[in-house]
Amino acid sequence: MKDLSKIVEDFNTQGTIKAIKPLGGGLINDTYKVETTEPNNPDYVLQRINHTIFQNIEMLQTNIEAVTRHIRKKLTEAEETDIDRKVLTFLETAEGKTYSFDGENYWRMMTFIPHAHTYETVNPEYSYYAGVAFGNFQAMLADIPDTLGETIPDFHNMEFRLQQLREAVDADAVGRVAEVQYYLDEIANRAGEMCKAEQLHREGKLPKRVCHCDTKVNNMMFDDEGKVLCVIDLDTVMPSYIFSDYGDFLRTGANTGDEDDKDLNRVNFNMEIFKAFTKGYLEGANSFLTPLEIENLPYAAALFPYMQCVRFLADYINGDTYYKTSSSDHNLIRTQAQFKLLQSVEEHTEDMKAFISECLNRGQ
Repeated sequence: MKDLSKIVEDFNTQGTIKAIKPLGGGLINDTYKVETTEPNNPDYVLQRINHTIFQNIEMLQTNIEAVTRHIRKKLTEAEETDIDRKVLTFLETAEGKTYSFDGENYWRMMTFIPHAHTYETVNPEYSYYAGVAFGNFQAMLADIPDTLGETIPDFHNMEFRLQQLREAVDADAVGRVAEVQYYLDEIANRAGEMCKAEQLHREGKLPKRVCHCDTKVNNMMFDDEGKVLCVIDLDTVMPSYIFSDYGDFLRTGANTGDEDDKDLNRVNFNMEIFKAFTKGYLEGANSFLTPLEIENLPYAAALFPYMQCVRFLADYINGDTYYKTSSSDHNLIRTQAQFKLLQSVEEHTEDMKAFISECLNRGQ
């Protein structure tokens, strides 16, 4: 890999570089903190973009530039203070691009936000903060004039994921179809309902919005007082249904067990996390949500464990070619855990509807 200090030189930084150290533990991109000597100059974050996952770097960075530019405009119009800590700032190269290519890898740099923290904790308090933050994020981008591209095509397209499963079943590459027929039948029984987002979109009833598509508690920055500063990790920001940001958070955040829990008794849908996140999300996103989008929030809560169940099962049938596994039945265990979570979500559907109505009646 090219010398990191040489890569930093490609960008318009200020000050003298003192040190470059690994930062965080991200699974997708390699990230480094670039420290400067002068106290009045900012530090920076250098990141190697994983171009195996994000294959169109130009589109990726154009999306991010459009999103951060629009959020900055919104914050300025709202006369917010400390704006540079409330939206990410990406540096340009001499050619005016927000990324650099060293012949092997793509790189980008952003200004380091001081006195800012991320948390891994998923509890009602932080789930509420996450709901507000991601709802606000979508609300600020509801009128973005730019047309964003799909950085990962068909990422949350349920019809596409079911087609992948059908192809896996037809191929039956390693002879596993017979043993998972129960799950294939259960998936098939729900397929029509679970593909209704795509159907509603074709009918012109459900819009695509600019969504984050990776809504986790640790994708927010908090200040020293515990207030949310900004949403980070913008690689997956792209057009999608609002269900992506809502349902994806609950799939992981409201699961009382692990994604690959062998003890299915531990896997249930946590209604306290659901209520906290939903309350925050409706507060943040209420300005633009349509009645149809709100009505289908319980569907979104079921959609994502269903979708992940489909994806894990397809990979199991294919012989474990996509997800990393620690045993020959790892993807099957994941499938079983996601299906149990789906069943728990379905059991709470009426409770979810009642809570959402309650939130709307009291103005959140």
